[in-house]
Amino acid sequence: MRGKRQWFLCLIFISLYMSTPAVQAEDILNVMVSIVPQKFFVKKIGGDRVRVSVMVLPGANPATYEPKPRQMAALARAGIYFAVDVPFERIWLKKFASLNPGMKIVHTEDGIEKLPMKTRGRRPGEGSGQVKDPHIWLSPPLVMLQARRIFCALAQADPGHEKFYEGNYRAFVREIVELDLRIRKVFAAKGQGRRRFMVYHPAWGYFARAYGLEQIPVEIEGKEPSAGGLRDLILLARERGIKVIFVQPQLASKSARTIAQSAGCHVLPADPLAENWPENLLDVAEKFSKAAGM
Repeated sequence: MRGKRQWFLCLIFISLYMSTPAVQAEDILNVMVSIVPQKFFVKKIGGDRVRVSVMVLPGANPATYEPKPRQMAALARAGIYFAVDVPFERIWLKKFASLNPGMKIVHTEDGIEKLPMKTRGRRPGEGSGQVKDPHIWLSPPLVMLQARRIFCALAQADPGHEKFYEGNYRAFVREIVELDLRIRKVFAAKGQGRRRFMVYHPAWGYFARAYGLEQIPVEIEGKEPSAGGLRDLILLARERGIKVIFVQPQLASKSARTIAQSAGCHVLPADPLAENWPENLLDVAEKFSKAAGM
């Protein structure tokens, strides 16, 4: 019922918004993205040629987010929507397309082989389920692929400035390569010791794969562990010498704190949705490295 009411309000706002003549200052491209890190990517390539609006506001959860009416009104003016396959898109993208048929939806995740998420009853080493991990923006090598799609879409939408976008794209790729090397040095400097970390929400699988780490999740399939599962995780944390459990600011994490208290661990934040993408990944790398005792 709440969703229908939200949808009705969106339609009202859009009708009011569309009744006002569109004024495009210097033909700037209006672009929508799903999450905050994508804004960083698009601005890196689009520079002052693009105006970027974010659908999932800071502090919100991409798994359950519902767009605000004013966001839907801004969507009506967008020329491009850069999708990344976060859960809310699976419900809303078709609605976005119906509200703005002229808007091009670019799937930046296309061509990327997704990792399977752990399923209930399957902890590390016990197999995988069919749900795919959407957190592809947390791997620098995979962001290079997403950046290419962003560049191509902007150049196609604004062909008169293709060279501008290409220059920014190439500069951004160089920055990503530099970031990747810096992160590798963080882990290489600590040797080949224990390379595992425990997180509440399993957002860091692609990051772990890129840098030879093991992610141990507390939450599986968006659900807290059972009493038995909680007990197993406490034992696992003790057996594997886990000293820190990382939590996501956008999510409640009571069970992570319970494990930390019982296993003698600390709890630290690791935000997968931070806007300053390179600085955040480097900071997280340092935290993971120290926590793993590498």
